[in-house]
Amino acid sequence: MKDLKYLKLLSEQFPNIPEVSTEIINLKAILNLPKSTEHFLTDLHGEAEAFKYMLKTASGVIEYKIDQIFGDRLKDTEKRELATLIFYPKTKMKELDERGGIPPEWYKEALDYMVRITQEVSSIYTRSKVRKALPEKFSYIIEELLHIKECDPNKKAYKDKILTTIIEIGRAKDFIIALSELIQSFAVDKLHIIGDIYDRGPAPDVIMNVLKSHHNVDIQWGNHDILWMGAALGQQSLVATALRIALRYGNLEFLEERYGVNMRPLSRFAMNYYPEPDPELFEPQLINKELDQNEIKIMAQMQKAIAVIQFKLEGQLIKKHPEFKMNEALYLEKIDYDNYTLELNGKKYKLTDTNFPTIKPEDPYSLSTWEEEVIEQLSYSFKNNDKLQEDIKFLFNNGSMYKKYNGNLLFHGCVPLTEAGDFSTIEVNGEKYSGKKLMDFFDDIVRRSYSSKDEEADFKDWLWYLWRGEFSPLFGKDRMTTFLRYFTDEDEPELYKENKNPYYQARENEFTCKKILAEFGLDTEKGHIINGHTPVAEKMGESPIKGNGRLLVIDGGIAAAYHEKTGIAGYTLTYSNTKMRLMSHEPFISKQDALHKDSRDTISAVEVLKFDRPQKIADTDIGEKLSEDVKYLMQLLAAYKDGIIKEKYN
Repeated sequence: MKDLKYLKLLSEQFPNIPEVSTEIINLKAILNLPKSTEHFLTDLHGEAEAFKYMLKTASGVIEYKIDQIFGDRLKDTEKRELATLIFYPKTKMKELDERGGIPPEWYKEALDYMVRITQEVSSIYTRSKVRKALPEKFSYIIEELLHIKECDPNKKAYKDKILTTIIEIGRAKDFIIALSELIQSFAVDKLHIIGDIYDRGPAPDVIMNVLKSHHNVDIQWGNHDILWMGAALGQQSLVATALRIALRYGNLEFLEERYGVNMRPLSRFAMNYYPEPDPELFEPQLINKELDQNEIKIMAQMQKAIAVIQFKLEGQLIKKHPEFKMNEALYLEKIDYDNYTLELNGKKYKLTDTNFPTIKPEDPYSLSTWEEEVIEQLSYSFKNNDKLQEDIKFLFNNGSMYKKYNGNLLFHGCVPLTEAGDFSTIEVNGEKYSGKKLMDFFDDIVRRSYSSKDEEADFKDWLWYLWRGEFSPLFGKDRMTTFLRYFTDEDEPELYKENKNPYYQARENEFTCKKILAEFGLDTEKGHIINGHTPVAEKMGESPIKGNGRLLVIDGGIAAAYHEKTGIAGYTLTYSNTKMRLMSHEPFISKQDALHKDSRDTISAVEVLKFDRPQKIADTDIGEKLSEDVKYLMQLLAAYKDGIIKEKYN
């Protein structure tokens, strides 16, 4: 009776016994379907082509399904041909056409195989969900084909006629493309991105386009995502930082052509004040791209100019917010501008660059009039570009500091710890935050920064702290030494040391992992922590599996800049109804290379966990919600039978 008000509202949707009974039957049946596959990726860093390929292949899931279905019926080379047809149907068929045309027999065989694969990967979903995913132009035909059993002799001629007619009327290519997209979609139902979509690589905007069109995705923000989110809101220190990093990796085309950032104010200023920047310090680090010398020089000039602006703006922030406790990074006031030495901790270091034409030694953090104009114009470009704003809005709406999903805890970097293994505490306005409370505090700050007005700049300033603050769960180090790397000698390695938060050592211990899982209300025996942020040096023997299997670090260096360190080109994690598998990948070279390989792409797959019994939807978070729905529907059914609520019929 205490739920009577809610049951009356529910009766509007299910007004009588037949309708509520049908829904109970439907939900109880769904609870017994297999759990769908989750796909985890992290630290994409603008590597759009590698990312798209991992999605197309479902990180080896599709090739695994082909093996399961066809076994010894197909040779390994034939399986690979079929797989590449699914990954790149348009390109594959175009190549075959150019070799002399595609015979009807090839189409018939390809369609037969692809229908079988589509049946397999869609079998774990309800007919309703499958129907909604079907392309409108082929929905009726595909639905018919999906429900013809391979062993049914009564439907063999029916199925064959459908396929031959598709070929006869010239729709085979379009049909193969439609089936390929369905297979890719069904192979992975839920996509988790564990942070750092932006920086280093050339096309984060392309990654964002893919994510925005995906049917089921969530994002756990990384420090590089927060950097761009803050820059898009006009936080000037983050605008300067985002531009400096883009210039450092030679991504001027991405800034100007795809996000419409007007770089002319910066280029004019830079050419005037920094005509000859140090080539060793400021030339872009080019990976898999070439630029002419004039482009390289302009980028070096702009990088030097925006770096100086960045360090000035950061100094202003540190002085404005003593609660950030970052006075150590007030480098510009620690320079002797007569001798060009930097004094830190009682020791003097010679600067490698002495050209600071816009810095006033008596007021080093003040911007010149021209610098103010430049950063204002750049901030305007960030705040008023529709494409960038659309992408950032998606990050705010679909992202979070952490996520609890199906018993696992997902976050990008760390939960800050002390050396003793306790949760680190920060105090803001008299309130103390640590552990889950600290993560919730920062999550709230990020969301409030999006809706805050310009005069409420403190929320946006906290985004800068999340980018590089000592107790930022997204950064996880005691300091950022960018200024020192630019302007001091490499023979002073102690200057560049960025000490990781104790979390990164403590997570090797199962006790710490369980402590964190308990802090977030998760099962310490069944739950897992899934991290990104720190590339795993696999070639040096480091394992991505920590804490006796309780924690997985799935950053294997998808970004080309990390391949040398990790020895691989990224990890992905899949979590199906029977197991969790961690895959390590070889470098993605190009679409053409992928199309003409004879072997699989994954270097290796590690079975992290195999379940004693296949997981059902009843075992998931969605299942928990559906079970709650069934409980109330059963109460409504009882209320109808007892006459407490009257049935309604049309």
